[in-house]
Amino acid sequence: MRANRAYELIVRRSGRGPGLLDPARMDQVEVVELSTGEVALFWDTTAVQTGRLSRALKSDLAQLDAREFITKWRRWQPR
Repeated sequence: MRANRAYELIVRRSGRGPGLLDPARMDQVEVVELSTGEVALFWDTTAVQTGRLSRALKSDLAQLDAREFITKWRRWQPR
């Protein structure tokens, strides 16, 4: 099963403006399991990291199998 059928990506930004204007802003990125509604992956990221991370997650959700997706992203840590 494709990952985008098993998981949903939720991005919560703590501000409305561009991240470059507020580098101290912290956003939240979650991957939620659709069948249970539980959070499978969660990151607190800076505003600059949020865009890159969400694009990479969307790409992998569309391309990878659900198990491969979780295995790949479970070990990722923001820098």
